[in-house]
Amino acid sequence: MKLGDRLPSFHTILALSILLRVGLIVYSEWHDKHSIVKYTDIDYRVFSDAAHFLLHPGPSNYAQGPLTRAQPELRSLVGNPYTRETYRYTPLLALLLTPNVWLYPAFGKYLFAACDILNGVLIYRLLLSNVLNERRTKIKAENKPSLEQKKTLEHKLKAQATLYSALHLLNPLVFSISTRGSSESVLASLVLLTLYAALRGRWDTAAILLGLSTHWKIYPVIYGVACLGVIGGAERAKGWKGYMHTLVNVRTVRFTMVSAGMFFALGGACYAIWGYPFLYESYLYHAHRLDHRHNFSPYFYLTYLTYPIPGAAANQTDLWTRIVRSPLASFVPQMGLAVGTGLAFGRRMQDLPFACLHVAGELLIYANETRLELMLGQYFLWYLLLLPLLLPRLATTPRRALAYIAVWVGIQVLWLAHAYKLEFLGQNVFFGLWIRSLIYVIGNAWVLAGIMGDYNS
Repeated sequence: MKLGDRLPSFHTILALSILLRVGLIVYSEWHDKHSIVKYTDIDYRVFSDAAHFLLHPGPSNYAQGPLTRAQPELRSLVGNPYTRETYRYTPLLALLLTPNVWLYPAFGKYLFAACDILNGVLIYRLLLSNVLNERRTKIKAENKPSLEQKKTLEHKLKAQATLYSALHLLNPLVFSISTRGSSESVLASLVLLTLYAALRGRWDTAAILLGLSTHWKIYPVIYGVACLGVIGGAERAKGWKGYMHTLVNVRTVRFTMVSAGMFFALGGACYAIWGYPFLYESYLYHAHRLDHRHNFSPYFYLTYLTYPIPGAAANQTDLWTRIVRSPLASFVPQMGLAVGTGLAFGRRMQDLPFACLHVAGELLIYANETRLELMLGQYFLWYLLLLPLLLPRLATTPRRALAYIAVWVGIQVLWLAHAYKLEFLGQNVFFGLWIRSLIYVIGNAWVLAGIMGDYNS
């Protein structure tokens, strides 16, 4: 029996995925009413509260940007989503979820689930039109198949695309995140749309979408590095000067300017309306945030050892402690690694998904802002989203694939077991957690290195 005969059609997978998500959202409403431990993510309540503040301005809740200062009457029309403490996202997200307030409280969950479905469709189309299309072209060029053989080939490729896209659509990690109310699927849609446009050579569209993605959350900027090498034709570069010319030319400068223009246009518009609270909560807060507890990165232990003591005089902190305590101490090497990876792998159009996956994976390994409650899902989507696009090109044996999965799952369980003692039991296990963070980095690096070695470009 062939692969296509054993698998349901893509439309069947799609329908099953939709029913699964709708069922979980309906269940979540019942569960939250009858259980102390809620199914819905706490962030969803933050989003909904921010949307409420946006729609209901008041004496202490109004947009504080230059535009509203110049026209005070606007204060009665637009509220400030940042009145809600811990809302540290673009105001566009609160605006997008205003139907939570005036239509239906679970509207956002359905929206996030719809983005999940869209992502599955995009993965399926990218597989058929780009990733698997190369195999189709190669077979047709070598064998000159008959009409019947062409139909068989198309059926087989569609079955493979269905299988790989199902790994996303039916992934428990993916559908649980969106149905619990995480907005990560919206950003995932923007990233995939950027990649979709890029792989079709629509670089202006890709640049606009990249600018929008970066406004939504800053990390997608790393994908722009991989795009620059492809745009400039880096695979044809000869020598250092030739390679630099591929990175700095009319096409790459245009892509950069369009993308940056979109980012700053959106940021400028939001600043004009909401002012400094938008700038601080969306961007500046993360530049000085110190997280010494909920952290995968080995840097967390250094932060813990140098964490400021309440009431201590500021002048008692020496320069070295201030440098170590700064988030830049971890940001600079991790961003340098991501940029280097993007430049190294982003050289050919067909390698763009591979380059994007690796810069996302490496940024996640060394990320210094991964909280315990977030690291269970959202941040892993940074590279799990792109993995189905790479699987057809991985020359991995079943034994190695099982080893990758076992190591990846094992290091999460090892870290989680100790993090539970710190977070929920209040035990002093910082040193042991740091050791496990080192194991986490080594394990993930080994998996990524294995994928690099198995990748057949």
